[in-house]
Amino acid sequence: GTKKKATCPGLGLFYTILSAFLFSVASLFLKKLEDLHSVEVSAFRCVFQMAFILPGLIYYKTGFLGPKGKRIFLFFRGFLGSIAMVLLYYAYQVMPLADATVITFTSPVFTSLLAWIFLKEKYSLWDLLFTLFAVTGVILIARPPFLFGSRVTGIEGSYSDHLKGTIAAIASTLSAASTIVIIRKVGKSVHFFLSIWYYAVIGLIGCVITLFVLNEWRLPHCGRDRVFLILIGLLGLGGQIFLTKALQIEKAGPVSIMRTMDVVFAFILQALFLNQIPSWWTVGGALCVVASSCGTAIRKWRHSVKKAKQREI
Repeated sequence: GTKKKATCPGLGLFYTILSAFLFSVASLFLKKLEDLHSVEVSAFRCVFQMAFILPGLIYYKTGFLGPKGKRIFLFFRGFLGSIAMVLLYYAYQVMPLADATVITFTSPVFTSLLAWIFLKEKYSLWDLLFTLFAVTGVILIARPPFLFGSRVTGIEGSYSDHLKGTIAAIASTLSAASTIVIIRKVGKSVHFFLSIWYYAVIGLIGCVITLFVLNEWRLPHCGRDRVFLILIGLLGLGGQIFLTKALQIEKAGPVSIMRTMDVVFAFILQALFLNQIPSWWTVGGALCVVASSCGTAIRKWRHSVKKAKQREI
């Protein structure tokens, strides 16, 4: 028989770092966009995803609607996923890049909590501790005046915008965590291309309707803004592809831990290209959130390894 070619050691982790870098650069370009609503940016992102996913649907012959019993789950996956994208883009536009990025990394903690509520998965005291760490990190980043006084420093623009961005980032994280729970519920009965297809189609329809209601639709300025829009779409798609490839050849635990490099890249890019040095409050919040995220990932990784060994026995 023919021997299977061995996977290069560490390739999955390299793909994860590359994915984190692409997502961070896409976020930087979003910050550089001028006078373009976050909903419109999301609509362009959905168009790019549809254009690249459509050939995959045709090639794998998955259809466009999916199994009858799973369509309602796919709809909510697309609906909540598109809401998460719009809110995240809004947060990136109105608050520091590093702050918004750090808040999004509370997603694993909220995923564990929602999985406990809706999927009856185990939720231990360790999970509760990690949740408290994540909440502490968000508070350090939001810095509400009733705790930190009226003179809040180290924020971008007005504090009202900073607070709106924080709320949007938290809501985005909860929506993203909900989509993960739905994907777990669906399992492998639906091809992942179909899941992304629902996300792109429902997101595009929702974005177009919202833009006409808000009367915010406008063509981006010639030159730089249009190039940034194209790059955001390409980099976001590239980040998703490399993250998917990483999860295919590497265990979920190490990938989840290595994804925290996104926070590091956000800090570096913010300092180099936006001339904003993150405050010590943001650094403290980032340490709390990263510790919480890594702790959650390590626990789930060890649990999955333990279950695999029990199956072998």
